[in-house]
Amino acid sequence: MLVWQQNASLKSFNTFGMEVKADWLVLIQDSSDLHELIRDERWQKMPRIILGGGSNVLFTQDFVGVVAILQTKGIAVLEENDEEVLVEVESGEIWHEWVMHCIEKGWGGLENLSLIPGSVGASPMQNIGAYGVEIKDVFVSLNAMHVVTGVECVFTHEQCAFGYRESVFKRAEKDRWIIKSVVFKLSKNPILKMEYGDIQKRLAERNIVHPGIADISEAVCTIRQSKLPDPKVLGNAGSFFKNPVIQKVLYQNLLSQYPTMPHYPVNAEYVKVPAGWLIEQAGWKGKKWETCAVHDRQALVLVNHAHAKGNEIWDLSSAIVADILEKFQIELEREVNVY
Repeated sequence: MLVWQQNASLKSFNTFGMEVKADWLVLIQDSSDLHELIRDERWQKMPRIILGGGSNVLFTQDFVGVVAILQTKGIAVLEENDEEVLVEVESGEIWHEWVMHCIEKGWGGLENLSLIPGSVGASPMQNIGAYGVEIKDVFVSLNAMHVVTGVECVFTHEQCAFGYRESVFKRAEKDRWIIKSVVFKLSKNPILKMEYGDIQKRLAERNIVHPGIADISEAVCTIRQSKLPDPKVLGNAGSFFKNPVIQKVLYQNLLSQYPTMPHYPVNAEYVKVPAGWLIEQAGWKGKKWETCAVHDRQALVLVNHAHAKGNEIWDLSSAIVADILEKFQIELEREVNVY
């Protein structure tokens, strides 16, 4: 039976550490409880959101409605052979713990996504990615329940319509489904991706010539820890902005003014530009704004320094968006979900 908490604090359920409240808070620890949740009159009639780790959300005010926290656990092997393994993972599993489970089992494919905050259920929603790997590379399907009818449905890779940090669940199907579990296909003989970021540099420092998935994971963790603040110490939601995709024509025009401007080819017409580079070039890295700031080691990250309000962080992000648009003619898009 579900336990409902009225006028409940959400501070421990969002990594920004926003001191906001929800009219109603309910913790889902067993997927069978979802049917009870959906039948409840409060869920049916009030605004509602589902949270996992709360690592990709910014609350700018109290939430007038129901907040459900998915804490379901479970990892089950569905199929396995000498080459690969098919695994179903419950949505409430902590993402990094799941990646470490894969490392321990020798299942490759997720090592580049080590130390990303959040839950397994949230990972396909925004097609999380890092160091040359995205969820779509190992995703098979997910099981979801409709938030109103309770009808359960399997979404295939194609139906999820993955894009850069997005999926159908951030567009046409936004707020319509509760993701119950995700199925991954992982390799027992993985092809390692080491060409992104400082992975090769980190491996060289440790004199590792023939790395395995554990070595890649350790390198990624070390790199992330050197650049990104721990949300348990300094409130943040990881990368606040997406890396913008711009036309090559605009990039070429900007290159004459900024000859060191990095880019990554997308196709014949578009390139991706690091948002962190743009923000740093514009002078925002380390800049304080009321009780929040741009992190001094990673310009993509906005941090809560001292009991910041959500609208202060929103205002900071808006000032950055406006400045980057003025200086580079590039409009940054926020990666976090704002309520």
